[in-house]
Amino acid sequence: MRQATLITGNAHKAKHFSAIMQMDIPHIAIDIDELQSLDILEVVEHKAREAFKVLQSPVIVEDTKLEFAALGRLPGTFIKWFMEELGVEGLCELVDGKSRDATAGAAIAYFDGKDIQIFERSLSGEILGSPKVGGSGFGWNAIFKPKDSLVSFAEMSEEEFHHWYRQVKPFDELKAFLEQQEGVR
Repeated sequence: MRQATLITGNAHKAKHFSAIMQMDIPHIAIDIDELQSLDILEVVEHKAREAFKVLQSPVIVEDTKLEFAALGRLPGTFIKWFMEELGVEGLCELVDGKSRDATAGAAIAYFDGKDIQIFERSLSGEILGSPKVGGSGFGWNAIFKPKDSLVSFAEMSEEEFHHWYRQVKPFDELKAFLEQQEGVR
């Protein structure tokens, strides 16, 4: 099996990805057309197929979502755009006076040009009343607190963050799949 390449323009995300997977996974930033949909599985499948067209070798892509119960499935997979437009403070204000329940989720797809494997996870939590700054995480991590945690992702130590991050992203499933592929040779 040829090694898969993680497709991301975010070096910070790539570093965390490899560290949590405990595997050296190369990454590259490439321009691909991204499907706009609230269906995260549809989004990652499209990204994987588009990335493979460019690289012509196995790829790994991921996408995240943050759904606010008070807003249905929004912002969902559009969280990046909501954050760019409103900032993390504005995201908190979206649910002022409403349910602060939220679900963070992620999907990771592996595509080798023939077979696609998609893994998905989600984690219940809440949107804080205001961002909490700390040393871990990035993006919307300052406003999401997992259900059984006392602090937001951003306030966690690196060890705590990695524990909870594994609850949102299906790293274990991807790692087991990649290791199985290595054994198939």
